[in-house]
Amino acid sequence: MKIAVLGIGAWGTALTRLLQEQKHELILWDWDAENLRRTAQTGENQKYLPGIRLERDFTIASTPAEAARGAELILVVLRSTVLREILSQIPSYEGIIVCATKGIEFETGLTMSGILRSLHPRAKIAALSGPTLALEVAKGIPTAAVAASEDEETARLVQALFHRPTFRVYTSSDILGVEFGGALKNVIAIAAGICDGLGFGANSKAALVTRGIAEMRRIGVACGAQPETFSGLSGIGDLVVTCFSPLSRNRTLGERLGRGESLEQILSSTVAVAEGVPTARAALRLARSKGVEAPITEQVYAILYEKKPVSQALHELLHRSSKPED
Repeated sequence: MKIAVLGIGAWGTALTRLLQEQKHELILWDWDAENLRRTAQTGENQKYLPGIRLERDFTIASTPAEAARGAELILVVLRSTVLREILSQIPSYEGIIVCATKGIEFETGLTMSGILRSLHPRAKIAALSGPTLALEVAKGIPTAAVAASEDEETARLVQALFHRPTFRVYTSSDILGVEFGGALKNVIAIAAGICDGLGFGANSKAALVTRGIAEMRRIGVACGAQPETFSGLSGIGDLVVTCFSPLSRNRTLGERLGRGESLEQILSSTVAVAEGVPTARAALRLARSKGVEAPITEQVYAILYEKKPVSQALHELLHRSSKPED
């Protein structure tokens, strides 16, 4: 199969490595043309995933449209904030688009599949999500993911494309639930990292994660997702790994906030993208528009965008009125 890969960060590199195992014809594009050129020359993405070797049997494209030309499938692994801009550069596409980007568009409240559907209405859209830290996947450490599409045949095709003994892929028809789980867990992971930065214990973090999944479910269901999806790999599974792993960019960002660093300091000192930052803004706007209570998201947003002191946000979160568990 001829496959275009758009976005060669850590996750894009790990997925490219999986695709190379089945000898697909790959053409890669990335906004950082120089890093892509170095990766093609050395067989290693030293900027985002050092130490992981790639076969140098792929070609590189100078534009997204060039990469997509003649491709049977497009794999999208871009930052959520640029996905619309990049995919709008591709002429109307009627093949399969697999989105491995996790986020919510601020202006519209759309998930990534919603953006793709608006730009390429004749394409078959799928989302790939789950507890899939890029470095562990690239090393072949066992995990599982879910391929979601409203079209059952497309979901099964994506499953077959990526399924391995160490990368088990399940299918789902609830693409909205899978995407909302993948996006919203990054916001909760920032809060979990703040717990770590403040030196809190396991009780605190377990309580936060549990209330976090309830908050994720409320927002997702209000937007049309199925509640049971949040108990699966793209919900609890992705939430747990993102909240607890030291490899998690969102948890690490939260930990540094909890230790007293400013957001500006953190963002200026890393090349990795923490999708929870733009998602907090989009998720809060969406929750308010749906009349959904989202106290964790609200406080994460206030810390990130209103410079609310972590201590004040914590006080407000802990002093909310008591209520039945939902």
